[in-house]
Amino acid sequence: MSHRDRLAAFLDRADVRNTIIGIILFNSVLLGLETSDTVMGAAGPLIMMLDRICLAIFTLEILAKMYARGIITFFRSAWNVFDFFIVGIALLPFAENVSILRALRVLRILRIISAAPRLRRVIEGFLSALPGMASVFLLMGMIFYIAAVMSTKLYGDTFPDWFGTLGLSAYSLFQIMTLESWSMGIVRPVMEVHPGAWAFFVPFIMVTTFAVVNLIVGLIVNSMQDAHHAEDTVKTDAYRDEVLARLEAIERRLADGRQNEV
Repeated sequence: MSHRDRLAAFLDRADVRNTIIGIILFNSVLLGLETSDTVMGAAGPLIMMLDRICLAIFTLEILAKMYARGIITFFRSAWNVFDFFIVGIALLPFAENVSILRALRVLRILRIISAAPRLRRVIEGFLSALPGMASVFLLMGMIFYIAAVMSTKLYGDTFPDWFGTLGLSAYSLFQIMTLESWSMGIVRPVMEVHPGAWAFFVPFIMVTTFAVVNLIVGLIVNSMQDAHHAEDTVKTDAYRDEVLARLEAIERRLADGRQNEV
């Protein structure tokens, strides 16, 4: 086994992955402590030193992966590219002097997604659901546009703060869809002036909140189930190939034994 293979096997060990996850969580706590003036005044230099140590470990991990798997193979993985980008932001020479780049250091917490297989499956399931969700979002946009035009014409004159323009109507309808103060905050005041307004708002809530939004949730859940099934299939195929390889090795040994007896 070559040095690269041994290093790759070391990086794939469960205890090594768990150690990296622990360092990510520890670094997340440090980044939170940096927001406290009291803590930084008492132990600022220590926190900054520990932060740099964590960054050095992350950098060494990425360099080790690039050496063990090869640069081309390394960048073929979207998760490796994600890790490289997150750590690379902190390594920029002017990162400490630019406030937005200092703030982006907190993105290192997201590295736990690439380090934890279960979290990766959740994200992969969500991303695989995006193509199917596009048609749902299009349907949602059509419903919102129609409802915004209708509500502007129906209630714009009496409630200009909520329905005076198409944009205000769309925002008010979005608040209603999320069920945030929709009844006492918007609908009941509108019904005091327009008693029949319930005939507009209740069907809107039924269609958007209870139908379309649940359709999006169903697509995400279905995609995650497909991702789990695909992973189980890969594991099953790998186990089958391993069993077949062992059986072939046993057959070869038995055949060699018979030839030796002859």
